[in-house]
Amino acid sequence: MSQSQFRGIGAILVLIALGLIAWSILTIPDQRSTGEKIGDAVDALPQGLDKAARQLEDRTTGEKLGDAVKDAGEDIKRQTDR
Repeated sequence: MSQSQFRGIGAILVLIALGLIAWSILTIPDQRSTGEKIGDAVDALPQGLDKAARQLEDRTTGEKLGDAVKDAGEDIKRQTDR
């Protein structure tokens, strides 16, 4: 095997490892206690009941990230509609 083939295989292995790490981080279960969830819900009440209710659910890191992106998009849309 030539050196360029080793580089290609190494690059593929690095990409697979990075993908597995990202997947494992995004699928970490919610580790908050009931009290922490209630506290987060109370803190989110000024932002609306739906956002406060989301804090009470067991959600993975990926789901939380998706909600944050959705909320940011809604905030941008609301700011530009003025």
